[in-house]
Amino acid sequence: MAWNEPGNSGGNGKSPWGNNNGGNNQEPPDLDEILKNLNDKFSKIFGGKGGDNRKRASNDGGSSSGGEINKGLLILPVIIGAIIWALAGIYTVDQGKQAVILQLGAYYNTQDAGLHWHAPILQEYYIVDVSQIQSLNLGDRESEALMLTKDENIVDIKMTVQFRIQEPEKFLFNVKEPGMVLKQVTESAIREIIGLNKMDYIITGGRSEIAQKVQLLSQEILDRYQSGLIITNFVLRDAQPPEQVQHAFDDAVKAREDRQKFINQSQTYQNEILPIARGNAAKEIAEAEAYNEQVISEAKGQASRFTSILKEYSLAKNVTRHRLYIDAIESVFANTSKVLIDNKSNNSLLYLPIDKLIANNRNTNMPMIDTKDPSSASGSESMNVPRSNFSQDLLKSSRQANSSRSRDSRERR
Repeated sequence: MAWNEPGNSGGNGKSPWGNNNGGNNQEPPDLDEILKNLNDKFSKIFGGKGGDNRKRASNDGGSSSGGEINKGLLILPVIIGAIIWALAGIYTVDQGKQAVILQLGAYYNTQDAGLHWHAPILQEYYIVDVSQIQSLNLGDRESEALMLTKDENIVDIKMTVQFRIQEPEKFLFNVKEPGMVLKQVTESAIREIIGLNKMDYIITGGRSEIAQKVQLLSQEILDRYQSGLIITNFVLRDAQPPEQVQHAFDDAVKAREDRQKFINQSQTYQNEILPIARGNAAKEIAEAEAYNEQVISEAKGQASRFTSILKEYSLAKNVTRHRLYIDAIESVFANTSKVLIDNKSNNSLLYLPIDKLIANNRNTNMPMIDTKDPSSASGSESMNVPRSNFSQDLLKSSRQANSSRSRDSRERR
């Protein structure tokens, strides 16, 4: 059933446009009425009084209705334009990037990654990638590569500069052509550092140090210019003499390598010889010190022995003299194979197994020496003197001498 058919309770006899026709005669909606309703709604939203305007419109007649319609037509585009303007100011900054905001052509602020809003027409923004590492190669052309060294030689340099944007507002507004500025600054810095060093140092072991110095000097100049750039790495790709004299320098490099080779070989030989020489020297010193201690000890022992003999000699001169004589004879004939026999006091024939005596003498190393008593008048008495400890015998003899002296003194009394 249609909404305007008779008996339709849902329609209540009213059109969807709010007009009550009160009967079965249905008319199309009035355009003026629609604009009035919209005008009332917008007036309520923005603080106006839609009902009063409608009343005034009904009281004033048709002329007043036309003015309200024109006002409604003007407000609606303004509201739609405001919504579009607000939505146009929304923008997104990706991760690793920053947005530089300008307000009326002047720098306003810098926004990090995320969702942001700016005022269109009044403000504008520029998105700058601050995380990307960029590279700049220098030395590909001959005018850039050839540089003068401290020793007035020419060296061919090739280098690579890696950089990124650190302060986007300075990068956009302080320098007109940042790439050209970076190139000129780096080339100036490398020429200054090369001019302070000799060629041999540049083409051999000084590349890393030179690259570090160039990076520091270039960054210092860029900061002075407030360029907003930061150098992350500086690589000295190649450093060699010009092509015209390359062969001569190759020969010089080969000779330098041979020199270093011989130096390394001599140092290796030195490292092998020096420990052995030091060990031999330490051994000789230790043996000399040991010999020194031995000689000193022997000298002290002999001096002590002489002192003790002198003391005993002062107590019993004859006995001590006799013992010294026996020791001397024993030391002389200790290693001989001769046997001394006194045959003046005995005319009988003696049979001695000489070979067995000699063998026994060598095995025991204690020869029996038959010697005459120097104190005997007849010279026929002999003594069998075994090899023994001299100090013990000397002490025993001294005791016997002392006891004999004491007996003589008692007999005299």
